[in-house]
Amino acid sequence: MWLEPARNPAAKLPYRWVLEAVDGHLVGIDTSLPNTLVAEALGRLQPLSGYADVRPEVRYDANSRIDLLLGGHPDDPRPCYVEVKNVHWRRGDLAAFPDSVTARGAKHLAALARQAAAGARAVMCYVVQRADCAGVTLAADLDPAYAAAAVTARQAGVEFMAFHCALTTTRVELAGPLPIVEP
Repeated sequence: MWLEPARNPAAKLPYRWVLEAVDGHLVGIDTSLPNTLVAEALGRLQPLSGYADVRPEVRYDANSRIDLLLGGHPDDPRPCYVEVKNVHWRRGDLAAFPDSVTARGAKHLAALARQAAAGARAVMCYVVQRADCAGVTLAADLDPAYAAAAVTARQAGVEFMAFHCALTTTRVELAGPLPIVEP
């Protein structure tokens, strides 16, 4: 297990849990890191490259914030709403999301679906903080409501994408795309 000093001086604990070794592989635990990883990699993430404007944590919809709002694409004038989710749980050879019931996650999918239905580009991006998974799947048995919200979002035009990470004890970075496998 790897810890690092807490960034927030008002944090309850002086250290944060960031990495763990599981079955000989590093697994990223820091749930705040994926947003940063995606924002830093936008220029090289083919499905999300080309946007001139990147705004994090923008209020939208009913009491929601989007992780990244992209704009200024030379070929697509639509705003692009990007919701990023951390994935660290593995089942078999697939990463699985969510690892617990997430009404908030289903709410985010519904908000993305409304944006897509209104004509915006909307993207659900899963960041797998481990390098030992062949793809990503939804844990529909664990959270059927989230899985149903994902089906509705996809039907509304939300794009789904996933990326795995390369991890060392000193650095985590996006390494490449992963396929999304239907549950």
